[in-house]
Amino acid sequence: MLSAGFAFAQDSTSKALDEVIVREKRKTAKERGEFKRHAQTVEALTEEELNRNNPAFIEQSLGTMAGVQVDKRTQLGGQRLVIRGYGNDQKFNNWGIKAYYNGIPITTADGVTVLDDIDFALVNNIEVIKGAAATMYGGGVGGVARFYLKSSEDKGVSITEKASAGSFGLFQSNTRLDIVGDSSAIALSYGHLQSDGYRPRGNSLKNYLTFLGDFKFNKKQMLSVYMSQNYSYEGVTGQIPYADYYAGIDNGNTAYAKKNARNEIYATRFGVTHRYNFSSNFSNYTTAFYSNQDFTRVAAGAYEMSMNPNYGVRSIFILKSNFSPTITNELNVGTEIQQSRSQISNYRFLGTDDANPLKVQDISKGSYFKYVTNQTSFFVHNRTTITPLDLSLILGLSANNISYSRLDLLANPGLVAGYNKDLSFEKSFATSFNPHIALQKNIKDQIINLSYSEGYNAPTASTAFIGTINKANDNLLPEKAKMIDLGIQGLLFNNHLDYQVSLFNIDITNKLTQLSGVIPTGGTYTYFANTGNQSNSGLELSLGYLFIPRTKSFIKKIEPFLNYSNYNFKYSDFKTRFGSDVVDFSNKQVVGVPKTKYTLGLDIVTKAGLYLNNTYNFMGDVYTDFANTNNVKEFALLNSKIGYKYTGKKVDFDIYFAGNNLTSQVNYTFLFLGNNINDSDAGSNYPTGIATDVNPGPSKAYYFSGVNVKFKF
Repeated sequence: MLSAGFAFAQDSTSKALDEVIVREKRKTAKERGEFKRHAQTVEALTEEELNRNNPAFIEQSLGTMAGVQVDKRTQLGGQRLVIRGYGNDQKFNNWGIKAYYNGIPITTADGVTVLDDIDFALVNNIEVIKGAAATMYGGGVGGVARFYLKSSEDKGVSITEKASAGSFGLFQSNTRLDIVGDSSAIALSYGHLQSDGYRPRGNSLKNYLTFLGDFKFNKKQMLSVYMSQNYSYEGVTGQIPYADYYAGIDNGNTAYAKKNARNEIYATRFGVTHRYNFSSNFSNYTTAFYSNQDFTRVAAGAYEMSMNPNYGVRSIFILKSNFSPTITNELNVGTEIQQSRSQISNYRFLGTDDANPLKVQDISKGSYFKYVTNQTSFFVHNRTTITPLDLSLILGLSANNISYSRLDLLANPGLVAGYNKDLSFEKSFATSFNPHIALQKNIKDQIINLSYSEGYNAPTASTAFIGTINKANDNLLPEKAKMIDLGIQGLLFNNHLDYQVSLFNIDITNKLTQLSGVIPTGGTYTYFANTGNQSNSGLELSLGYLFIPRTKSFIKKIEPFLNYSNYNFKYSDFKTRFGSDVVDFSNKQVVGVPKTKYTLGLDIVTKAGLYLNNTYNFMGDVYTDFANTNNVKEFALLNSKIGYKYTGKKVDFDIYFAGNNLTSQVNYTFLFLGNNINDSDAGSNYPTGIATDVNPGPSKAYYFSGVNVKFKF
C-alpha cells in the first residue's frame, strides 16, 4: 500500500524524493524484498503509514492490513494479534504468533507474546509474514510480526521532541537524541504516555527508556546494540454483558473494581547483533538477547506475580554462489535457541468479604511454580535462481523442539499445612520438521509466488498439566498447519498502481481447545485437549494508487488504497466438551474471525505541506461460540487526521489534529471466545447467569492533537 520513504531515506533533496515517490509509490522496496526472500505473502507498514494515526494505537495501524486484526483487553495493552484467523485461541495473550523487535524475539520460549511494554511510538517499520513461517522462525501457525526501530540517517546531531494530548486525559511525549557519524549512529529516547482511559478505571501509564547504537568497524563487520527499560501500567476494567454493550453502557465490572485489577510490568530488553562478512559471498548475522518482565497481574479472582527472564541466540550464515553463469544460489543456515526461566506465584481471592476485597484464600489453595522452558530451532533455507528466466526455486526445512519442566515450590513436605500434593512435572515434544517449498517468477515489476509451508504450535507448560486433579496432560499433541499460498505482487500503470493478491488455504490439525471436566467428588475443572481440525481458506487483496497532477496544482499527491480480506474459515471433525456433554461442531464458522474485513483509505498531500489522512475500517460480524448461535454485529470506524508538515535543512516540523471513530459507532476490542464464553465473576454488578464476555471500545468519537519538531545541528 505504502510509501518509499523508508527504503530511500538516504536521498536528501526534495527533487530526489519526488522522483522516488513516482518510481516506487507506496509499496516499499523493503516489502518487495521480504516477499521475495520469504517466498510467501508479506506486507509492511512504513513510518508514514504508522503516523496516519497515533502510533501508540497499534491496533489502528496493524488492523488496516489485509489478513490481520488486533484485539486488546485494555486501552493500550493486552494486545492479541490474529493473522489469517489464528491467534485468539487462548483467553489472554498471544499464542501461535511470533513477534520480533529489531531481530530480538518478543515471544518467549514457551510461545507467549506480551506486547504491553513495547514502545510502538518509536517503531519505524512493521512487517507481517502471513501464515505458517516455522521454517525460519521456529514455532508458529498464524505468522510472524516483526517490529523495527532504525537509526536516523541525518548526519550530525539532532534532537526530536514529540508531544500530543487528547480525549480521555491522553498525554504523550517523546524526547530523542540522535548522533550520526560516518561509522556510527546512536539514538537515545525517553517516552512517556498517560491516559485516564475510555473505560472506568481503564487508566494507562507507560514510561520508556531506549538506546540504539549502530557501529561500523570496517567493511567486514558491524555491531548493533539495543537496550530498553520500560514500565507499563494498565487498569483492567473487566468484561460487560452484550446488552450493555449494544446499548453503549459501560459501567465496568465491579468484581474487577473491588480488586483494583491491573497489569503492571517492569521490563528490561537487551540485544547485540554482530554482522560479519567473511567474503563478498559469505556472511553471518548473530544476535544474543535477554529480556525480563517483572509482571504483577491482579484480576477479579486472583493475584499473580511473576519474574520472566528469557534469553538466547539467533544466528544465520549466508552463502552466495554461482552454479553456472546463468544459475545463482543463496543458502541460509541458521538457528534460534531460547530458554525461559519463569517464577510465578498465584493466590486466589476469597471473594466473599467486600470489606476486605483483597483477602486471599490460604496458601494451600494457591500455587508457586518455577518453570524452565527450552525451545530450539535449526533451519536451512535455499534459493536457486535461473537468471535468464528470472525464476527461483526455494527449498527450506526446519527442525523445532520444545521442552519444559515445572517445579512446585510449595511441595516440600511440611512447608504448607494442608498442601498434600506435588504439581511438579516435565514434558518434551518430539522434534517437528517443517518444510517450505516455493516457486517464484518475476515478470518485469510483477512477482508471482506459489508456496507450500508447514508450521506447528506446541502446548505451553501451563496447558500441559491439569492442576485441579494433579495430573499431567500427557495426551496433548502440538497443532500442525499445512499452508498453500499463491501470492502475486506488482506495480502497474507506470508504477502508479501497486497491488498484492493472495489466495491461500491453511489446514490445522490437532486444534488445542480449553475444555471443562467434572470432578467425581463434585465441582468442575478446565483443561486443554486436541479437539479436531480447522480449515482456513481465503482471499486477501491490497490495492493502492498514486496520483500526481501533471500540471501546476495545489495538490502534490493523492493516494487512495484498499485492503480487503474474504474468509471461509471452518471447523472440521471438531468435537469439544461442555461439562459432561461432547458436541460435534464440524462445519461451523471459526469463532472471532469475520468473513469480510476491509479498509478504505484516502490520503491527500499539498505542495504547501498540508495533508489529510482518511481511514475507514470495516469489521464484519463474528460468532463467539462454537455452535454459531451468538452473532456479534459488524461495525465500522472512520478515522481522520489533518496536519501541516515542513521539512527544512535545520528544522522539521509537523503539527496535526486527529479524530477516531468519528461516526460514534459501538464497537468492541476484545471478546471471550469458544469454551471461554459465558464468563461470570463473583462480586460483579451483573445478575447471576448473565454472561460478561465483551470488552467495548470507545463508543463516541475521540480526538488527539500534537506537534513534532526535529532540530538538526
